[in-house]
Amino acid sequence: MDEELNHRARALLRAIAAGRAEVTRSSEPDLKVDGLLCSDQVAARELAHAGLLRPARPDTSEPWVRAELTPAGRAVLA
Repeated sequence: MDEELNHRARALLRAIAAGRAEVTRSSEPDLKVDGLLCSDQVAARELAHAGLLRPARPDTSEPWVRAELTPAGRAVLA
């Protein structure tokens, strides 16, 4: 999938890697970066569905949790 990622998608992954992003725990997750709702939710959802990001705490009842990269997401940025 990494050859398909555009600059914006890679920037989202870098923000997640830097600990600057939060995500909802829904099947169609929303993403916030630096406290602001991401303007490209389609890209955020595509990254989640591709298995590149996930909620850091899937077992909480909080609506927003810190986002983290999966091992596949880290490999894309490596």
